[in-house]
Amino acid sequence: MVKYNSRNDDTRLVYSTDQGRIKEDKKTRNEIPETDGVVRVRPEKKGRGGKTVTVITGLPMAGNDLKAFTKQLKKRCGGGGAVKDGAIELQGDHVDTMVAELIKLGHNAKRAGG
Repeated sequence: MVKYNSRNDDTRLVYSTDQGRIKEDKKTRNEIPETDGVVRVRPEKKGRGGKTVTVITGLPMAGNDLKAFTKQLKKRCGGGGAVKDGAIELQGDHVDTMVAELIKLGHNAKRAGG
């Protein structure tokens, strides 16, 4: 039996009966993603039961740096949130607040989507 990770259409081997569980390589997880220099902030409702979530993508950070930055942004908007697949998801519609905060912190941020 061979099992592949289906997340993001990734074909990385996760489990095989020949080898057992395959550990994730820490280097690939903490790589800083390539971006075009623009941080995009957009609201999303789709697949969330009608609730709005603010999604921030394009930050040139990864790993613990991104988690610490998320904590700072969550504190600024007074809500919850998480890091998923290199994007920050904040509970609630905080698009304008986050664009202003990111610009204040020196990022080239813009509103995207609806």
